[in-house]
Amino acid sequence: MKSPVEKNKQYVVKIIDQGYEGEGIAKIENFTIFVPSALLGETVQIQIVKVLSSHAFGKIVKIQEASSYRCEADCATYKRCGGCNLRHMQYAETLKLKEHTVRNLVQKTLQTSITIKPVIGMSYPYYYRNKAQFPLGRDKEGKPIMGVYANRTHDIIQIQECKIQDQKAEKIAKAIYQYIVENNLSIYDEKTASGLFRHIMIRIGKKTNQIMCVFVVNQEMIPQEEKMVQTLITNYPEITTIVKNINPQNTNVILGKENRCLYGKGYIEDYLDKYIFKISPLSFYQVNPVQTEVLYKTAIEKAQLQPQDIVLDLYCGIGTIGIFAAEKVKQVYGIEIVKEAIEDAKENARRNNISNITFFAGDVEEILDSMLQEEGITPTVVIVDPPRKGLDKHTISILQQKMPRKIVYISCNPATLVRDLKELEEQYSVQEIQPVDMFPFTSHVEVCALLELKNYR
Repeated sequence: MKSPVEKNKQYVVKIIDQGYEGEGIAKIENFTIFVPSALLGETVQIQIVKVLSSHAFGKIVKIQEASSYRCEADCATYKRCGGCNLRHMQYAETLKLKEHTVRNLVQKTLQTSITIKPVIGMSYPYYYRNKAQFPLGRDKEGKPIMGVYANRTHDIIQIQECKIQDQKAEKIAKAIYQYIVENNLSIYDEKTASGLFRHIMIRIGKKTNQIMCVFVVNQEMIPQEEKMVQTLITNYPEITTIVKNINPQNTNVILGKENRCLYGKGYIEDYLDKYIFKISPLSFYQVNPVQTEVLYKTAIEKAQLQPQDIVLDLYCGIGTIGIFAAEKVKQVYGIEIVKEAIEDAKENARRNNISNITFFAGDVEEILDSMLQEEGITPTVVIVDPPRKGLDKHTISILQQKMPRKIVYISCNPATLVRDLKELEEQYSVQEIQPVDMFPFTSHVEVCALLELKNYR
């Protein structure tokens, strides 16, 4: 079938739907066209930039009829940066879009009807991130630059003011960068894999105000390292620790495996609700602590935990949600692949005086079955918070065999969540799905689903 549109030609279209990443969807002779930054209901003049057999992509040339929900983006680098993609849309409308995304996925994939609750948003959806990672490099003229990656590239855009990063973190990162430039310290070049400074990472305890600075470097030696540290802590006494992370690998992974503490304890602490957590450079810790509390409380509430419950916490990170659950149940077991995170999880349990939680280091896919058998564990409730790829088939098979009374599935990727729910829906009924806006003004949405075993006795 010949496409009704041609590359580089312009057309006027009506936007009839929104896609999963916030892009507008139009049709020409029933042929689908995706238009980034276009909003539902708008009439736009577009230019076709790519044509495939089943669909095409266009870019806006002119908005002829704008949506009442369109607003002026409040960020100077918004059009190029890959950090946010919904700043041209009123915040309340972004929440409706995310709910629509989850509902569409569920209706297309699952057989049963499921309640999708309205997305829980933020009262103040700005400067919410507690971790900032800024790449360093050189621009096209060879001049040093620090900022953010342009969308879908590794070109660095000079940072001005980011509306989602903590303002203090951004200020300190700029000061570190300025010191590097003024002292002619070398900056990493991705093409040649040479140069010293690769990234600057700042982590902040939003409730404790503790600040960690991490220099990600290509080699062990930093010239006049002590002077750099002293200058930084003199100018910013609120910094509580500075760490050198050594990453000599030619990779897109930001952090290397080796950390050396240059100042302070090498970690920071922060509270979620009443619990205190130790956060190391490599620790996984949710980047939006305000919404993390909402998410975890929602998950625990939905689980309706009982004093006799045995809880299995898969992909437990530094033990956060398992610690939230522990005081309500008999025992919690957590599994996490990152060994450093497990060490932090054990320390976090001690700090919070929780004795009924045990952590295991290893890949869930590889050790879950043997761990359950060796420890003689029969979980009654399982909490899973997997990476974006979701659960593997082996783990799903084990859940189907063990048949816990409830599964609380937390997901940062509704598409893989729904795929996994389809595998489990023969044995489990999905009571409801609660989306939580962990990443305002992006198309990402966190979801919490409650599954209950059918015919449970």
